[in-house]
Amino acid sequence: MAKSEKAKPERTKRWSQDVTEHSDALTLEQGVFALDDSKKIAASLKRSAEASHRRKSEPFRSAMSMLTFYINRAGKNLSKTDRERLEQAKDELRKAFGRPPRN
Repeated sequence: MAKSEKAKPERTKRWSQDVTEHSDALTLEQGVFALDDSKKIAASLKRSAEASHRRKSEPFRSAMSMLTFYINRAGKNLSKTDRERLEQAKDELRKAFGRPPRN
């Protein structure tokens, strides 16, 4: 078999999905980032962070990291409205954990 004919393993998942499923990331509720209300997103992330046994750091950091990870991975595919809603969810998450708002 020539070098160019070697069979490549099939990649059915994106690496970010693999990170979400198999790393020490949080176990999230289904469809959390699709919720319409930023307060509901923050509440769901808080519940997941406090209940998760897969996280390495404190619940607030784990929840904020997962939200930031999602925003960054969505990149340019995220609409302006969705990005604003998710950025607002960061503020709501800070409130939910009793943290000061970001300037």
